[in-house]
Amino acid sequence: MGRYVMLGELLTINLFGACTVSSAEAGGFVVSGAKHRALLALLATAPFGRRTRAFLQETLWGATCYDTGRQSLRRALSDLRHIMGKSYEELIAGSNADLSLDLSRVRFLGHVSSGPFLEGLDIREPGFVAWVAGIRQNPGQLAGLFRGSQELFSPLLPVVAVLPFRAVDGEHPTRVLGDWVAEEICRSLSRSHLLAVISHLSCRALASAQIDMAAVRNALQADYCVTGTLRRSGGNLVLDTDFVDTRSGRILWTRQFMQAAERFIDGSAEGLAAIVAAVGAAIAEQALVYVRSKVPAAIDDHWLLIAGVALMHRATLRDFARARELLEEAARRAPYTPELHAWLGKWYVLSVFNGWSADVAQETRHALDSTARALDLEPDNAFCLTIDGFAQNNLLRRLDIADTRYAAALERNPSAGLSWLLKGALHAFRDEGASAVKATERARRLSPLDPFGYFYDSLNATAHLAMGDHQRALDLADRSLSQNDRHLSTLRTKIVALHNLGRGQDAAVAGQELLRRQPDFTVAGYQRSHPAADYAFGRNAAAALRAAGIP
Repeated sequence: MGRYVMLGELLTINLFGACTVSSAEAGGFVVSGAKHRALLALLATAPFGRRTRAFLQETLWGATCYDTGRQSLRRALSDLRHIMGKSYEELIAGSNADLSLDLSRVRFLGHVSSGPFLEGLDIREPGFVAWVAGIRQNPGQLAGLFRGSQELFSPLLPVVAVLPFRAVDGEHPTRVLGDWVAEEICRSLSRSHLLAVISHLSCRALASAQIDMAAVRNALQADYCVTGTLRRSGGNLVLDTDFVDTRSGRILWTRQFMQAAERFIDGSAEGLAAIVAAVGAAIAEQALVYVRSKVPAAIDDHWLLIAGVALMHRATLRDFARARELLEEAARRAPYTPELHAWLGKWYVLSVFNGWSADVAQETRHALDSTARALDLEPDNAFCLTIDGFAQNNLLRRLDIADTRYAAALERNPSAGLSWLLKGALHAFRDEGASAVKATERARRLSPLDPFGYFYDSLNATAHLAMGDHQRALDLADRSLSQNDRHLSTLRTKIVALHNLGRGQDAAVAGQELLRRQPDFTVAGYQRSHPAADYAFGRNAAAALRAAGIP
């Protein structure tokens, strides 16, 4: 498959899995020597691409004397000059003290999930062995090398491109608005942990009157494309949007949004949110159709994660169990992907917290092991911090640690909708109703993509319960249950809301439904395990559950 080569790129390096170093131009040079590749890998992974000659000599030729190491380094550079030709002078600069590689001319292939760091590069110098081992213990420390590169997208994520919307009238103001619309959609999509989104600047480079889907697929490596037009109709602006599968060229859906021209920017939020939500729903649905009746080993990489997450949030236990199979298969294929281990951790938390686990102690350990593994791979990953907080809160009742995790996640990504959502639930459990509602409402605004809205509605209902708005809590719980009636914590929220609204008979009916779905559920068990048990929120919930006939 073709790759899009940015202007000025001269060198490609694959660091994870089999190490390859070659020209960025097809048919160009290939660096095959082990120490030559290792030398370039050392430079490519250094801050600003610069390392001292002494460090390079000791790492690659440490067993020799200083003079021999210096001569070996000089000989290796001479070899590279011969192999790389004129590219050498543009890529490598040096002084008597150090060497540097121009990282702006380097494209990094693969991903931290593609395999062990420098797999198969058999150099036995102790300094090099120790350096490689250090990177392998935490490969996420190199993730910054790949930001902004189409090559670094995990093979587990479907890739979406959003092209600037074409101005039908050709007028400059309409073209500017079309570009702005695409950028807003791109920004919203990029908040998802289940998609890789091509940068707006890269998409802008392909904007033209005629959209060539083959070019979008080959140049940007996009699996899906959002495209369309913006036109004037009377005093209105009309946005026509297509969502296209770039492999087949098939239009998966079309949407139209119209707004008065003078109010278009201020009034477009709802229309753009609907477009973004439709993208997420369509990709999730395609994934579910694709994996149906297939064994995990036969499923392509980029369907495993999104189908696993989608099934995790569906209503039947059969789907929930299938989700674990897919996520575990994904973990076998891409063991160095931190978000994947975090999703597995969330699966185990949901299994325990919703009463579906056959072995609570074991699945609690699996949940915490998974989130710990995710943070080992990338300690500053906002999503991984959030899911670890979720586990700490719901399994260990460590609200203090959960609060720290959510704060750290939001410091790194203030637009992380899931972090705000779970922080809101934490506020609710601590009787901080106003803060809970503020956080969960913000989460919903930041997560228009999430096709698993029942979870957002469920925790938003919990927040309104903590604030004493029982009717709103009931409305949100009912809306959540209409999407997923097996999420038992939502059913508990409904019971508490009905009790506080004076609807005791309805609460008793809901209580019987809870016992039908979870026969071993007791109020005493709730008080032992629920993170809110020691707060007024938990005491009020326990009283409502008893009143509804829960033993």
